[in-house]
Order: sequence, then C-alpha cells, then structure tokens
Amino acid sequence: MIKDNKPHIHEGIFSSYADSRIVVFGIPYDGTASYRPGTRFGPQSIRQELGGIETYSPYQDMNLANHRISDMGDMPLHFGNIAAVLEEMKRETAEFLKDGKKTVVLGGEHLISLPVIDAYIEAYPGLSVVHLDAHADLRDEYLGEKLSHATVMRRVFEKLEGEMWQFGIRSGAKDEFAFADANTRMTKFDLSGIDAVRDTAGDSPIYLSIDIDVLDPSILPGTGTPEAGGITFKELISGLLTLKGLNIVGADIVELSPHYDQSGVSTSVACKVLREVLLLLA
Repeated sequence: MIKDNKPHIHEGIFSSYADSRIVVFGIPYDGTASYRPGTRFGPQSIRQELGGIETYSPYQDMNLANHRISDMGDMPLHFGNIAAVLEEMKRETAEFLKDGKKTVVLGGEHLISLPVIDAYIEAYPGLSVVHLDAHADLRDEYLGEKLSHATVMRRVFEKLEGEMWQFGIRSGAKDEFAFADANTRMTKFDLSGIDAVRDTAGDSPIYLSIDIDVLDPSILPGTGTPEAGGITFKELISGLLTLKGLNIVGADIVELSPHYDQSGVSTSVACKVLREVLLLLA
C-alpha cells in the first residue's frame, strides 16, 4: 500500500496519512485509451501545478489548509492483463477505506473508476453514483472489450445497488442512450436537474465521478476525447455546490491529458476542480 506519510502535493497544506480524513492518490493508467492516450500523466501534472492556486475557495468560503487531507502519491501499477490491474486498484482503494478514509482519486482514464467504485460498493451498501461526463460510457463492449473507458459506467451499473445519475452527457451510441432511458437518471448536455439528487438522496452514500471532458474543450482542451458543446467552469462549480451537504464518501477526477494543452490551462482548471471537490468532501 502507498502509505509513505509524505504530503506530496503541498508541504504547507497536506497532512500525514495518520492525521488525514481524506486521502488523495493517483492512478496513472490509460491502458484502454482508444483515441488519444496520455491520461497517465494527469496526476503528476496536477501535483506540479496545484501549488500555484489559492488554497482558499471563494465559492465555498473554505480553505484546504484547515482540513486534514493527505496525498499518497501515485499507485504503482503492473501493466498487462486489464482485469489483474483493475484488481490491484480495487485492493488499494479498499485498504484506505478500511482505515476510515475518504478518497479522491486522480486519473488516469475513466476505467479506473470501476475498481475504485467496486471497493466503495462493498464498503458502503446502497451506494449511488453521480457521474459528470461528456460521454455516456454505457457500451456493453467496445472494440470487443468489456473492460474499457467506454464501458466503465455500464460495468459500474451492473454492480450498483443505488441510483446512477449522469449529467452533461452529449456523446455516445444510440443504444447507450436507450440503455440510460431504461436504467439510469441521465441529463443530456448540461447539469440541469442536479438538484434532484439532493431532493432524493437523503443520507445515502454517494460517489462522485468527474470526467474532466464534461467541460467544453474551449475551457479544457487537454483531454483525450474532446467534445464540443460542454458546460462552463462556472456551471460545473454551481452543480458541485448543489451537492454540498450530501453524504459524499468518495470521488475521482479523470481524463486529464495535459500534453494536449501546451498552455497549461487545462491542468490549472483541473487543480481548481480538485480543490472544490476536496472541500466538498471535507
């Protein structure tokens, strides 16, 4: 387990593992990327840039420095068999949960959400998932593969006891949207109706999965599969604040491919999303 007790992200903010309530760790995996790979570089890019943003959030009137959060670095991965690698990710997440931590995982491609959420399902009966993304990720298989960034939410749904809420979806095969109509609570194109999560979730545990390409590529071009017609940063923050006070037990931020944006703006945006998500869990 990657318990080295070192605050990797920011020496002045992040606590030791023993003192933390929330754990950040990276899963630098993009083994099923089918278009433009590079999300394996996302976690380190975020670490390098996070020190350049304010720890105080004017959106939430909260400061990261006032909360017990640790960064455990990146998970070491043995590339090869997809199922075996995913099982490693699940075991790592389960260890943190056994220690009573909430986790925020930095991807990596979206497939990493499957083993992480699988560990959460076992730890939190009745777990629901709130999924923000440009893509439905509900294919039963993609290019003959059942385990893929394009099938991840279909696999999650098959394990889930609670609800699956999907927002911002604007790309997918027709049968994915048909599946969503019958099985998930999908809002296409934007985050409208996200307040319904608050109205129905009660105290149920919620896992938040944010594919960063939910944002319009004019705001965040540094991603592997950019999709026009996305939401603005302000809309994303507004949607996240709508969830404030709910029982959010874990989250991930995935699909940042920093080298597709030489300006560094995409990484900066991802850093601010991370700040707001950490404070949401805190």
